[in-house]
Amino acid sequence: MRKLFGTDGVRGVAGVDLTVGLARDLGAAVVAWSGAGSRVVIGRDTRESGAALEDALVEGVVAAGGKALRAGVLPTPGVAVLTRLERAELGCVISASHNPYQDNGIKFLSGDGRKLDDRSETAVEAVLGSVAHVAGGDDSVLRDSAARYLDWLVTTYGAGAPPWPVVLDCANGAAHVVAPAIFSMVGTVVRSIGTHPDGRNINAGVGSTHLAAVAAAVAGSGAACGLAFDGDADRCLAVDPAGRTANGDAIIAAIALARGVKRVVVTSMTNLSFHRVMEAHGIEVDVTDVGDRYVLAGMLATGATLGGEQSGHVVDLQHHTTGDGVATALMLLAALDRLEMSMADLVDLVVPFPQRLVAIPADRAALDGSRRIREEVEAAEERLGRDGRIVVRASGTEPVVRVMVEAADAAVCADLCNHLVKIVQTEIGVG
Repeated sequence: MRKLFGTDGVRGVAGVDLTVGLARDLGAAVVAWSGAGSRVVIGRDTRESGAALEDALVEGVVAAGGKALRAGVLPTPGVAVLTRLERAELGCVISASHNPYQDNGIKFLSGDGRKLDDRSETAVEAVLGSVAHVAGGDDSVLRDSAARYLDWLVTTYGAGAPPWPVVLDCANGAAHVVAPAIFSMVGTVVRSIGTHPDGRNINAGVGSTHLAAVAAAVAGSGAACGLAFDGDADRCLAVDPAGRTANGDAIIAAIALARGVKRVVVTSMTNLSFHRVMEAHGIEVDVTDVGDRYVLAGMLATGATLGGEQSGHVVDLQHHTTGDGVATALMLLAALDRLEMSMADLVDLVVPFPQRLVAIPADRAALDGSRRIREEVEAAEERLGRDGRIVVRASGTEPVVRVMVEAADAAVCADLCNHLVKIVQTEIGVG
């Protein structure tokens, strides 16, 4: 069982949970696991803690005989692309994605640009802190990283995107250079926000977790839509000219319909409205646990080429290996153009069932063992029948348990969610 790695690498408060010492040990451990001489492409987002963690991780990589290739500030999917282009054995991203600046994280990619699976992360943990020094390590800078990733995006996804006028929200994160550059090539950037990172303003009131900012920027701008990325730019959400949200469910639906796919893979958080739209068009839907790593595993198992999450992670196995927010935005615009739909049309097509999602500080490890929580969830599910659903799950990235309820009736949704939140708080809540 993994102890440090969650659903998206090792994550915690920088300097408290994720220290430079741990970063050094992780760098050494992943090279020891992969083999001396392994090359590691390393990128990071814009957090103030990123540079120190990068230096420490590189020190560990070099000490274990690995060759560190520093890509600088770059979206997570950009690191995946460069890992493949460089034919490196490993990739590494220093980021806490959509979390506030105080947090940071370290996640590793295999040579094919995919996140390490659970078994590999367990093996890395097994050698943590016990790696002997190996000669031959090296620390170098990977030149023109952002430009190479940009060229790959243009070649792979640029041709199909229509020249729509757009507003961009880059979350003061890793996409703040790349996203405005590519959308200036394929269309018109009416306005960009979240493009002035200072180390502490990443995801702060902007980005895909704070859509009010891009909605306000779109209002009256003449743009066809707004596109918002998260801190490491592996996810994208959109808004129409009225500020209404097209979340990951709607985005995946548009791409699926435009491509005429037979099957998609989504997570347990995907809204029932998505399932109904897919059912109406004869598209099979497979459901996995939350986390794009599990979506990818489901896609590989079923042969699906499209999958993703409500949060805006979209995986396109026709061309890519991981969620890519900028690529997702380009695919979305291309899909809407092919379907002859506007962003407003898409929002009207995938109208979410009323949903409540609450994160409760709780003992995550105790969730599976709580008989009362299990019984209360079963009773609520019986009450909803086919007109709703419930997900109660431990977060893989934060010390919380999430309760999600969907129902055709908003009042029933709120009532059941409030009830289950109280049960979780009573049974396993902390603080």
